[in-house]
Amino acid sequence: MTHFLFKNATLATMQSGTEPYGLVVDGALAIEHGMIVYCGPADALPDAYKTWPDRDLGGAVVTPALIDCHTHVVFGGNRAREFEMRLQGASYEEIARAGGGIVSTVTATRAASEEDLLTSALPRVDALLAEGVTTLEIKSGYGLDGASELRMLRVAKRIAQVRNVTVRTTYLGAHAIPAEYKDQPDAYLDEVCLPTLEQAHAEGLVDAVDGFCEGIAFSPDQIKRVFEKAKALGLPVKLHAEQLSNLGGSVLAAEYNALSSDHLEYLDEAGVEAMAKSGTVAVLLPGAFYTLHETQFPPVKLLRTHKVPIAIATDCNPGTSPLTSLLLTMNMACTLFRMTPQEALAGVTCNAARALGLTDRGILQQGMRADLAIWAIDHPAELSYRIGFNPLKERIVGGAI
Repeated sequence: MTHFLFKNATLATMQSGTEPYGLVVDGALAIEHGMIVYCGPADALPDAYKTWPDRDLGGAVVTPALIDCHTHVVFGGNRAREFEMRLQGASYEEIARAGGGIVSTVTATRAASEEDLLTSALPRVDALLAEGVTTLEIKSGYGLDGASELRMLRVAKRIAQVRNVTVRTTYLGAHAIPAEYKDQPDAYLDEVCLPTLEQAHAEGLVDAVDGFCEGIAFSPDQIKRVFEKAKALGLPVKLHAEQLSNLGGSVLAAEYNALSSDHLEYLDEAGVEAMAKSGTVAVLLPGAFYTLHETQFPPVKLLRTHKVPIAIATDCNPGTSPLTSLLLTMNMACTLFRMTPQEALAGVTCNAARALGLTDRGILQQGMRADLAIWAIDHPAELSYRIGFNPLKERIVGGAI
């Protein structure tokens, strides 16, 4: 069907204005050729749309489809044993320095075939799609050699072919220093990370470039080298920054007009101001905060004060956030970080789209892509309120149910 109409809907448009959530009660939403052509009060619906095939939603809430803007869903193996170690008192940094952490997943990922990686990733992807996700960011970063990094990116692209979801791929070669380059981070960048980025770009496998700026990973100067290569290739950047300490990564990211700076527990006001000036989105990851038993909270009040847009994401990964529920992420953002339900919903819709550089989704308005989620709820706050409950009725992708 090329065109149809939803009526008797409660629309959480997420447009800025006087109404929380951009809420429209007794709304109508018209879709043609996969695009929204009308979104607003039913009593203002143009006559031309009134004769279209329609569906009465009975007052159900319609939101933009959800966007998970920071994931690592493609990987080999799992790290359940490290989960036990953390419960016994070991810190993330202690585990990493002992050869665990990110590097421990590298062995399993390198040993996995493309089919193995795809097969293991799809159940995680399916769990997200079942909660109304239609756009997903997927990072590399667990191969840390040329062949494995490229294989991860190819799998990420294949996910979009075998599932009805938009995938944005992010090259994260600067995620960790592999064992064969221990204490030689610059040699790893020269011989593996940067050449692989060039090859991945040449193959059309990369939408953005990321890095991990931290004492156990790469210094700001080393990340700058990665960003310079990305800039030369015309690729946008983002950064894992200020998760375990403050190395000024977010200030560096802002200098390169980064799409986002992510984690941010140790972000200071100088970093916040730099992000506000550059338009860089703050992506908060409550799943990692929860899993790591963190006590340092990201500076939500400062981000609000400086009007830095806040997105939230699952950070789905095997070690520090084995989370495949964006609805639970919303609840965690409210419960742990004291974000409001409206901020949480913005964090997985309009602000998440911005964190991926996407301008055609994340809000409900004329001219936007018709990616929608229809919920069996009375008010959008319920999406953050419930724990372990999925009220999704339908997921609409490009106008298709």
